[in-house]
Amino acid sequence: MRVSIEKGRPSGVASAPPAKSFAHRMLICSALADAPGVVRGVYGSEDVLATVGCLRQLCADIKLDGDAAYVTPSAGEGGDLFCRESGSTLRFMIPLCLCSGRKITLHGAPRLLQRPLGVYEELCRDQGLIFEKSGDSVTVCGRPDLSDLTVDGSVSSQFVTGLMLAAPTTGADCRIRLTPPVVSRPYIEITRSVMQTYGVKTVWEDENTLFIPGGQSYKACDAQVEGDWSNAAFLFALGMIGSVAVSGLDPDSVQGDKAVLGQLAQLKNGHAKIDITDCPDNGPVLMAVAAANHGATLTGTSRLRAKESDRGEAMASELRKFGADVEVFEDRIEIASGIKEPREILCGHNDHRVVMALSVLLTLTGGQIDGAEAVNKSWPDFFESLAALGIGVRKWN
Repeated sequence: MRVSIEKGRPSGVASAPPAKSFAHRMLICSALADAPGVVRGVYGSEDVLATVGCLRQLCADIKLDGDAAYVTPSAGEGGDLFCRESGSTLRFMIPLCLCSGRKITLHGAPRLLQRPLGVYEELCRDQGLIFEKSGDSVTVCGRPDLSDLTVDGSVSSQFVTGLMLAAPTTGADCRIRLTPPVVSRPYIEITRSVMQTYGVKTVWEDENTLFIPGGQSYKACDAQVEGDWSNAAFLFALGMIGSVAVSGLDPDSVQGDKAVLGQLAQLKNGHAKIDITDCPDNGPVLMAVAAANHGATLTGTSRLRAKESDRGEAMASELRKFGADVEVFEDRIEIASGIKEPREILCGHNDHRVVMALSVLLTLTGGQIDGAEAVNKSWPDFFESLAALGIGVRKWN
């Protein structure tokens, strides 16, 4: 899909979509609970629907009614699991599949299977479990011992979350020792918060050691997904261009991406140096805003390579079409200030955050993006939200 965005001043009130980081975890906990429950605020993004589909196959009956998911734990429908392009779904499901004791194949887009899975591969190798990976699938089998694990904390917190979510299903104590540096620690705190909501206690024994006492089980409840600070970042960026008020967010949220408020303020005030180690999803929008303002140096950027696209290179390529000077290094990105109307069509790189970041810039210049359907991954009605703020938007296939 191609989208054309007209130059304009965004204005109005916009509501942040529900946080898929919470929705994934809440759906999993509800599916593993001791009775039927409800998860409210389930937004029909591609990633969340992937998790719903996998849970239906693995361990639950889930009925979607509007933004509510009615979840009944069950034996599941059986069969293979399809993770689409969702890294969270794949990494959260693998430990659950292992703990089920069944041989299960998880399928995904080729780009998804290119993203790191080494933590699980190493665990399976060390414990003599099956882990067979191909270009678009991974097959696992064998019950893991989660009692005492050492996990590389520098790769992705999604592996830690996957092991944490699966731990109560074993009935035994689970201790996870993270080798520093530990990246995206706020996402681990999201997992702890959600598990607490569903009645499972987790404890930091020290800075890098998590303990989940055995004998616990998830308790069914009626829970609400909170607003998403990572997607709200694009609304806050639009507010720097015009006058946009953002609703639907919890100011006391444990989401690390709420750091975007301070980060955007730094970019507004001058050339900034910003570390995005704990909030890499803010990278694309910060690059866009930096180019439109005073420039910036972003550090902690190495993990941008292992996202839906190589986000650093993808954004650099598109910002250069605006005339911006961008250099990408191993763990640092330099963005100089200054943009002009692009003279060619922009590319979305099959990455929802790249498309949304470019859309913010196009409200300053006008222009077109190919591959704009990538927003369906996290925010299917993003362009409708943009139009509701007074920006001219036209879509066609």
